[in-house]
Amino acid sequence: MQKEKVIVICGPTASGKTALSIELAKKINGEIISCDSMQIYKDMNIGTAKPTREEMQDIKHYLIDFVSPDERYSVADYKRDSKKAIKEIIKKGKVPIIVGGTGLYIDSLIYEIEYKNIEFDEKYRQQLENRVEQEGLNILYEEAKRIDSIAIEKISENDKKRILRILEIYHATGKNKTEQEIESRKNEVEYDYKVYAISWEREKLYDRINRRVDMMIEQGLIEEVEEISKKYNKFPTAMQGLGYKEVIEYLEGKCSKEEMIEKIKMETRRYAKRQLTWFRKNKQTIWIDGQEKIQNNIQIILEGLN
Repeated sequence: MQKEKVIVICGPTASGKTALSIELAKKINGEIISCDSMQIYKDMNIGTAKPTREEMQDIKHYLIDFVSPDERYSVADYKRDSKKAIKEIIKKGKVPIIVGGTGLYIDSLIYEIEYKNIEFDEKYRQQLENRVEQEGLNILYEEAKRIDSIAIEKISENDKKRILRILEIYHATGKNKTEQEIESRKNEVEYDYKVYAISWEREKLYDRINRRVDMMIEQGLIEEVEEISKKYNKFPTAMQGLGYKEVIEYLEGKCSKEEMIEKIKMETRRYAKRQLTWFRKNKQTIWIDGQEKIQNNIQIILEGLN
């Protein structure tokens, strides 16, 4: 039996995924499923570059703005929710378009990887948090590296959330994340995923990133962080995300505003580099040029569907 086609548009941050996907959805009667681990959170709009109502142009978007920043949301949760959305879109006779830059979420779908929903151990998490305070994150990074040298390659030395996750998975299961992925990739893939990634010349992409960060500051990123901290009486875990943790450091007086802005730009450029490395390893990915006109790239995608 022929599998239903699902389009995936991925690529680094600030590469133009939103604009391309919305134009494509209008052209092919599609609906969009976000594949962004930060846009899932409510109230976190500016720093996640969440598409506005105007930008969406009446195209239905799924998995945006529905999780509280102080709630945990796993890859297993994402896979379950995105599969449900895919089924709903197909049932309407429309085309599902997965859009985003979170490689782990994309891989969970296109390779049918089963990430077990691991029981959260509050006590162990607190132990890890205490160790970060006392020993420094770099010690835990090295520990995670010994446990899972493959997974750690894709993670920044400053990415506390993902470093702790490697340690938590191993603590809970006795197996590392990579071993679990290899085991679960034997599953039959449910849909015919057509994967497209947007590429840019490095300097042009970095320029887009720098301009986007300046725009986020102008739009009120600092005020957004202050509002969230008031609403939740703390800085929730979700605010360890890129752009947010740097603003928190500024608000806590650990750096100047200029230093904060430069740090966000630098960390975002590094993140984009890691995203590109991640997407290049997916052999089925078809690369399209971000500098091309959107209509030309839509044409490439449509030809790939036939």
